[in-house]
Amino acid sequence: MKILVNALLLAGAVALSTTAAGSNAFALDKPAGEPVLTISGHITQANADKSATFDLAMLEKLDGRKATMETPWTTGQTEFSGPYLRAVLAAAGASGRKLIVKALNDYASEIPFDDAEKLDTILAVRMNGAEMSVREKGPVFLIYPFDKDRSLYNEKYFSRSVWQIKEIEVVE
Repeated sequence: MKILVNALLLAGAVALSTTAAGSNAFALDKPAGEPVLTISGHITQANADKSATFDLAMLEKLDGRKATMETPWTTGQTEFSGPYLRAVLAAAGASGRKLIVKALNDYASEIPFDDAEKLDTILAVRMNGAEMSVREKGPVFLIYPFDKDRSLYNEKYFSRSVWQIKEIEVVE
């Protein structure tokens, strides 16, 4: 009997952990620091008024990359680091077909959701190792992988590379 009970408990624990891991069942924590980014629209993991807000520490805990590249907005080789856009969207439980990326000055760019899934786009929060201030295009700057794919170095992707991002709206 004891073996049967232990087997049932183990089976239940495995089923619970598999279900939780596979369904993104854990709630998104609230920011401990000042929020720097809001994800709104078609999301399932809200932590504030039907939106997902992130502070710098939350963003830096997500899967991301550090990349050194030339851009039209910087001089010479510049290092950018931050979470992958797809990691931030996954943390918010986002799904859709397009993103509307909005800057502090109300500039907005429409970006296909595929850019997050298929390209190693990052939401840079650091430039050359330092936090990005508003003056330096921060606190969040959408960077395309110009270092990995030179064909992206054109006006189409430059116009999608929004800086001073405050919000990303996910549209179905």
